[in-house]
Amino acid sequence: MLPISPKEKLFPALPTLLTLGNAVCGFGSITMAAKVGPVATEYDTLVVPAFLIFLAMVFDALDGHVARWTRRTSEFGSQLDSLCDLVSFGVAPAFLLLKFPQAYHPRLLWMVAVLFVVCAALRLARFNVQLDEEDTHESFMGLPSPAAAGALASFAIAMPRVSELTDPSMSPLARAVGTWVLPAAAKIIPLCALVLACLMVSRIRYPHVTNQILRRRHRYQQLILLIFAVVASLAAPELIIPLVLGWFVVASPLRAARAKLAVRSPLNWPRHSP
Repeated sequence: MLPISPKEKLFPALPTLLTLGNAVCGFGSITMAAKVGPVATEYDTLVVPAFLIFLAMVFDALDGHVARWTRRTSEFGSQLDSLCDLVSFGVAPAFLLLKFPQAYHPRLLWMVAVLFVVCAALRLARFNVQLDEEDTHESFMGLPSPAAAGALASFAIAMPRVSELTDPSMSPLARAVGTWVLPAAAKIIPLCALVLACLMVSRIRYPHVTNQILRRRHRYQQLILLIFAVVASLAAPELIIPLVLGWFVVASPLRAARAKLAVRSPLNWPRHSP
């Protein structure tokens, strides 16, 4: 039997507490969104529920690494993590979607929200089944549910800044842009949620960003870019967070599409000698 290290004695329940912190943030997001009313009239009221989803992402990113650091990995922790993820990255963002200013029939939006929850559940179940088969843990099959939830929540963070463009003190061009973007967003956000749901159950490979950052040795330029991204996200979260998450969501499908097109290109067809 392996001896118990000091860090195991000092932090025996820390991984579980971090995982439960994930669920608490998800439930807090649902609670805060429920206080908004049937539908939000302004995006500002959805900022706190959205940030709670991002806080849940922080807990989710830490719990697994802390469990391995303290040698507290277990099947219990894995199953608890998935249950908490379903609350924070399945139910909470779907509930947030129902609170966005609406441009479609409420039943249609409800169906999109249900599909998002179902796809998140399927995505997490597939991850649990494939967990033992993954050796490197540096990639996922399908869009990770935290990224899908974060991408949806980022709209609630970005849109208040867009709403400011409609202020009478802004220039006519800015007011025109804001007046056009706000109703367009009400139509686009549910479509984005539908795409995110489909990507979660797709077979497209997405990188495991946290593991790649913590396990690899990075060059000086990569560290500078990482530090710049973190500082920029803290300075202007309403702009940088949606851009970063949007790029993460679309980059892998674009790479997969480019690879398929390259295989089908006539330049790659086998050449037969005369």
